Amino acid sequence: MASETEHKYLVISDEYLSLAKSSHIIEQGYLNRDKRRTVRVRIFDDKGFITIKGETFGDTREEYEYQIPLDDARALLRLCDGVVVSKTRYVVPYCGFEWEVDIFKGGLSPLRVAEIELPVSSHDYPLPPFVGKEVTGDVRFYNSALSSEGISQIMPLISESEDIP
Repeated sequence: MASETEHKYLVISDEYLSLAKSSHIIEQGYLNRDKRRTVRVRIFDDKGFITIKGETFGDTREEYEYQIPLDDARALLRLCDGVVVSKTRYVVPYCGFEWEVDIFKGGLSPLRVAEIELPVSSHDYPLPPFVGKEVTGDVRFYNSALSSEGISQIMPLISESEDIP
């Protein structure tokens, strides 16, 4: 069984840009957004993927991801309901950890979220200066929710995070 343990934070500054080692263009949609099982189709740069995720318990859930032909991923994105989520992902090393900073585009702008994957929930890690409020476990910040609910429900939280020095 594969699983992922991740913590998610709102981004409060552009400091990640000077630290980033790479960036990627991502488009993704959802074939199923049931909280017990989501099925995501993603184009990551020029590669297609299908991902099945189980229900989240705390900060951990089952995750199975498989590469698929790019043309299949494009076709499957057209079958997704809700909006296709578009974002640029920056990979940012910080104090021995790798952070992923997602800058959302289109109707989900100005949302900026940083994530860190951990080997176990209790693993300690330092927070980089570009992160603010933790939103781990807040379903409103799941990409699957954003693709159907949009950004209006979280705008107050985003605005608050931008006021943090």
